[in-house]
Parts: sequence; structure tokens; C-alpha cells
Amino acid sequence: MYKYQINMYWSSDDNCYITEVPELPGCMSDGKTPQEAIENTQNIISEWIEIAKTRGQKIPEPKGKLKVV
Repeated sequence: MYKYQINMYWSSDDNCYITEVPELPGCMSDGKTPQEAIENTQNIISEWIEIAKTRGQKIPEPKGKLKVV
């Protein structure tokens, strides 16, 4: 399991939970339950990292909770 911060919120428009991974730009997922959203997000993080590797991009180290200002 990856240890990146995951932000989750309910989307009434989509009728599902939406997740975002702030440390990985554009890394988002969803799910009908919070658990499903987290599982899907872990899969998407893996895919994000694989694509970044093929592009020669630097993979950010997980920092834990980010400061909100």
C-alpha cells in the first residue's frame, strides 16, 4: 500500500466518493464506498508511478499530511 496523502469527498453530481492524491498531480479516482474509493486510488497511484517512470519523471516521496494554508 502506498503512503501518499489521499483526500476524499462525496460528489452528489457523480453519486460516488472522489479521491485526489495531492502529491501526484492529476492522480484521482472514485468509488461507490469509501473502501472502494481507497482501493481504486491505490491502483491508480501504481499506474501513475509506472507512467511517470516510463516518461523519466521523478517520483515524489510520500510526505504524509500536507499543510493546509
